[in-house]
Amino acid sequence: MRLISFSTTDTPAPRLGAVKSDRVIALPGTMMDLLRGGDAAMHRIRDIVATTTGTLDISDVRLHAPITNPGKILAIGLNYADHVAESGMSTPKHQMWFNKQHNCINGPYDPINLPAVSAALDYEAELVVIIGKRCKHVPRERAGEVIAGYCAGNDVSVRDWQMRAQTMQIGKSFDTHGPIGPWLVTPDELGNPHELGIRCFVNGEQRQNSNTKHLIFDCFDAIAHLSQAFTLDPGDVLFMGTPSGVGAAMKPPSFLKEGDVVRVEIDRLGHIENRVVRETATTILA
Repeated sequence: MRLISFSTTDTPAPRLGAVKSDRVIALPGTMMDLLRGGDAAMHRIRDIVATTTGTLDISDVRLHAPITNPGKILAIGLNYADHVAESGMSTPKHQMWFNKQHNCINGPYDPINLPAVSAALDYEAELVVIIGKRCKHVPRERAGEVIAGYCAGNDVSVRDWQMRAQTMQIGKSFDTHGPIGPWLVTPDELGNPHELGIRCFVNGEQRQNSNTKHLIFDCFDAIAHLSQAFTLDPGDVLFMGTPSGVGAAMKPPSFLKEGDVVRVEIDRLGHIENRVVRETATTILA
């Protein structure tokens, strides 16, 4: 299934839906309701989708991030050998994870901010994993059982802020800097997540072109590793790292500018596309 969070002019709050032949089937509740309902809820939704024709054209709805307010957003660094090489780093012996704050989550076609405090804005095309079950100490061979689905993502990075601290957290967490989507593709529909072409384009120019088979630590490794430390919950979001071709590694560096359009494509998952807009530095006290 291709599951979405969507809204319409008449119903502005994000709700659950499924895309079938470019038609949207409206489903009860939200994506988080579905994930918290476990296998029984997923089976009910699958039965509805199998026997229902969508009443809305996908062009008539607004697609939101599949998970609009995740509890945890975790991203792994240096997880493609070619990106390790262009970064001038050594291949990590252990998985290198950092946090992104939930405010960064953004819709698949919504604008991303060029920060008022930096011009070092960069893109990172990434495969994204959505956790579907509360889990702890998951063996690698069972990791697929806790995955609700996959989508495309852009780990947008503010490079100067990223490099100010070893955690990288602030430079990876600016508002709007985590667009994901356009939908959550369930594992049964996707198949093997480790044989997917992944590409990034800036204003139509290809900057990144790789395949998830080149992940150093794959999706199942990630879940087995993280769940040794803490419980993963339904709706948690894992960014799986980016291949070579980021703007910071170009000579000279090529950072994103106002008006640039960044497109991330992943085979069988679709694409997201976000325009860079200048942030207005408005004080908010609320």
